[in-house]
Formats: sequence, C-alpha cells, structure tokens
Amino acid sequence: MDNRTRHDNGRVLATFLLGAGIAGCVAALALIIERLALLTDPSHTPSCDFSPLVSCGSVMETSQASAFGFPNPLIGIVGFTVVATTGAALLAGARFAKWYWVCLQGGVLFGLAFVSWLIFQSIFRIGALCPYCMVVWAVMLPVFWFVTRRNATSGDLGRWVAESPFFKTLWRWESLILTIAYLSIVGLIAHQFWFYWSTLVGS
Repeated sequence: MDNRTRHDNGRVLATFLLGAGIAGCVAALALIIERLALLTDPSHTPSCDFSPLVSCGSVMETSQASAFGFPNPLIGIVGFTVVATTGAALLAGARFAKWYWVCLQGGVLFGLAFVSWLIFQSIFRIGALCPYCMVVWAVMLPVFWFVTRRNATSGDLGRWVAESPFFKTLWRWESLILTIAYLSIVGLIAHQFWFYWSTLVGS
C-alpha cells in the first residue's frame, strides 16, 4: 500500500470515527434526557415510544438498562466521545502511539460485546426495541470493524495478525460480512416479533 492510499484510508477512517462518534453520543444523550424526564415525571411519555414493541420507556425501566449500577447511556456518552475525538484529532493531523490504538481496540471490543448482550436482552428478554438504542447498535458494529481493521493492517495487533491470510480475507469481504451481520439482527427481530408484525400487516 503506497503512502497516498494509506493517507486516503486514514482520512476515511477519521471521518467515519468522527461521524459515528457524534451519532452515538447524540443517541446516548437523548436516552439520558428521556431517563431524567421519567425520573422527574413518572407520567412522562418518551419521544421514542411509538408502540408497545418500539418503546424506549419499556427498556429504560428494566434492570438491564443499568447493567453496572448506573444508566448504560453514560457509558455510551464517554465511549463515543472518545471515538469522535479520535476522528477529529486524526483529521487535524494527529498521530497516536501504538498503546493508544491498543487501548482503543480494547474499548471497541468491550463496546461490541456489551452491545451484543444488550441486543440479546432487548430481543429475547425484555421484548421491546428502543430506537435510540438501535442507533447505538448500528454504529457500534462498524466502529469495531474499522478500528480493528486499521489496527490489524498497521501491525499494532502483532505482525502475525497483519500477515495472516485469514484476516486479509476478512478485510476483502468486509462489505458482505457487515451486511450479513445487520441482516442477522433484522432477522432475529423479525422472527422474535413476527406475531406483532403480522398483526400490523393484517390490520
């Protein structure tokens, strides 16, 4: 890969991280605002409550919404602020040390694992979908993927990862892999709530 291509890819990554970080922060902040509104007024109807199934309020009232003893969106605000700041700094010409990228890798890995757990809980345990939460779901997957690809191809995750034929194949098929991941989530939602969707179509 020549220097021009590497520079262009770096700007694409930086722009994506900035945009994704802002989107994640906005969604997490909206959830905090709605949570505070519910605490001050129990009769408040969140702006993201559209039906018994698509409802932020139903999700926010569960124990899963405060997995670590405080509202989950606080984690999102902190994490996505780091992501957005990283993107902005890269666009401004900053260069980060290897340890920073390794720490960021750990952060996005935690984020993906946590979001995967929340997806499972929302679909199979809570039985409700939070629109703002789904924005976070949609953002977290590509953030993890593109940060991991950057770290893997740069050698920050080790030479064996950078030179591995397996990982090189993954990067070539990334569009298909990400599409399958999104379609899998949509498929789980459609399957789990098929009765509800069928009643809407029937009506």
